[in-house]
Amino acid sequence: MPDEPLAPPPAPTIEVCYRHPTVQTRVHCTRCGRPICTDCMIQAPVGFQCPECVEEARKEFRRGPGRPLSGGVSATKVLLVAIVAMYVVEIAKGGPGSLVQGPDQQTLFDLGAMQPLAIANGQFWRLFSAMFLHAGLLHIGFNGYALWLFGRGIEGSLGRTWFLVTYFVAGFLASAASYAFGPVTALGVGASGAIFGIFGAFIAYNYRRRHTALGAANLRSALTLVLLNALLAIGYRSVIDWRAHLGGLAAGLLVGYIADSLGSRRDARVIQVAAVAAMIGLGVALTVWRTEAIRALAEFKAIFGA
Repeated sequence: MPDEPLAPPPAPTIEVCYRHPTVQTRVHCTRCGRPICTDCMIQAPVGFQCPECVEEARKEFRRGPGRPLSGGVSATKVLLVAIVAMYVVEIAKGGPGSLVQGPDQQTLFDLGAMQPLAIANGQFWRLFSAMFLHAGLLHIGFNGYALWLFGRGIEGSLGRTWFLVTYFVAGFLASAASYAFGPVTALGVGASGAIFGIFGAFIAYNYRRRHTALGAANLRSALTLVLLNALLAIGYRSVIDWRAHLGGLAAGLLVGYIADSLGSRRDARVIQVAAVAAMIGLGVALTVWRTEAIRALAEFKAIFGA
């Protein structure tokens, strides 16, 4: 039986420079991944980069970590001041004895802690107010240090606007996840969900730069921290709200990725806004679903006396 002829190999993919559509190329910018021609190649520590990425890198260098993009006060510092100011209020309400251990649960509840039954009763603002409350000096110390550690770099890289979007969207989704899947008797406080969102953005930002030595090192450090937090969540699951941490981390990964990868092109803005709106919509959907479930259970108990 004669041998069948071999199928010809597929034709190679032809790419063109994103700045010069008539020029073919096989080279890609090592930072954004777009194809670039010889006229657009700029030598980088690893490979070549396009003119836009080089200019952005120069701006980042001039700003330095944690500096605001266009003058003014750093958003990281503003958030830290707000968190510390609320802790001062907690101490003032709870008395001098609450400095180290934090105030009692009733005081935290009065100040806006997240409590599922209260939220189901219409106090939805607790999904946000809980982000600025803490249950002790160690709690606020860890969260404040983590915000300072990751917040400065992410704010300097993504800018003040996207940093704040990441913080509040991740914080909201963290609260929504805790509310939707946590026990109805829980009392939740802390900025850790929002901070895990900043951490997620840090991972997304460095994932796109994993080909560089710094990006790879940052990713290894981030994965180590994720593993440590996972072990802590298993060992102290009665204290640590892992649902909020997971919800905040996932939101931060998504927001950080779309904020960094799509740049500032006009068509990209539509995708960015739509993605953020979808995440907020997910948080709203989880909140509505849990609220209806709690109210239905309350009605059942009222009717049958269970």
